[in-house]
Amino acid sequence: MRIGISANALKHSGGLERYAMDLVRGLAAAGFDGRQKPAFFARKIDMSLPESRLIEPHRIKVSFLPGKLRDAYFSWALKRARRKAKVDVLIGCNRVEGSDIAICGGTHIGFLRATGRREKRSDTRQIALERRQYAQAQVIVAHSDMMRDELRTLYGIDDEKIRVLYPPVDGARFAPVDAAERARLRGQFGFKADETVLLFPSSSHVRKGLPLIEKALAGMKVVVAVAGRAPENPAANVRYVGYAKNIEDAYRAADFTILASSYEPFGLVGIESVMCGTPVIFPACIGCCDAIADRAKHVFKSGDADDLRRTVLDAIEARRGDARVSGETVRYDTSVASHVRALIGLANDIRQTR
Repeated sequence: MRIGISANALKHSGGLERYAMDLVRGLAAAGFDGRQKPAFFARKIDMSLPESRLIEPHRIKVSFLPGKLRDAYFSWALKRARRKAKVDVLIGCNRVEGSDIAICGGTHIGFLRATGRREKRSDTRQIALERRQYAQAQVIVAHSDMMRDELRTLYGIDDEKIRVLYPPVDGARFAPVDAAERARLRGQFGFKADETVLLFPSSSHVRKGLPLIEKALAGMKVVVAVAGRAPENPAANVRYVGYAKNIEDAYRAADFTILASSYEPFGLVGIESVMCGTPVIFPACIGCCDAIADRAKHVFKSGDADDLRRTVLDAIEARRGDARVSGETVRYDTSVASHVRALIGLANDIRQTR
């Protein structure tokens, strides 16, 4: 069986691009290499990456077009490229027609509704392409229960067509450390032993809710440690710790990880954090909350600064002296191997029905 993967790029990034890289490594480990190498269709492919040797690369150039036309052109050109590569089952990790397995890591209608943004012509085109992808797919893989609900209510997708598969996380990379190593990491990041540190990992501070966090925690004796892009005009208790390439060490050093996003279809940050032993303080609208054990999360009402403040105070009091969590903190198998096995099973079912 020849599997194809469509994504915006093969490169180090976040979101669905990172997910596509996980699929490449997982398929290779499952025996899809050599003559069975997956065909990888993308706008950009970083051939210096070791993952590039695990695929048959097919670059679809779109840079000659205006930005608003690139998605539609990529989707159109993919159909021909797929036939040429003789792909049996295509996994679509971006908005493209012809996906046999469409990966839903977020919906455009859901994003507009959650953020209150007015729909523009470019949004209308994105939604139309999204609808065509979902209509043509044999199976839609939703990365959270929240996405399954959006697919059903906002797009009218039959529940029988949807499979919920939470995205994988590298358990070797995201794991706890002992007390001595944690103390060393706190020193490395400049955290004092008696400080309560709330890690805010973000490169899009408004979307991730930093203004709400600053409002809610004004005057509190906590440190909001921003890892990612430097914040502009930060509040007195907000401290920039730089771009953390080894984000797992930032999780380990902090007492809690905090977000106040208005829209977060899953939120791998939450899973990564609790796997490192650090509980999360999240709004109820973050998709990964369903996948985190109750004892590893503190959940507040989305957009409610007063409830956020109460939740932070309660979390600090409840974990006074020991903010770490251990044992089973995640409610699913986070391994890439398990996730890829499920996708291969779906792909085999699709191929057999043809």
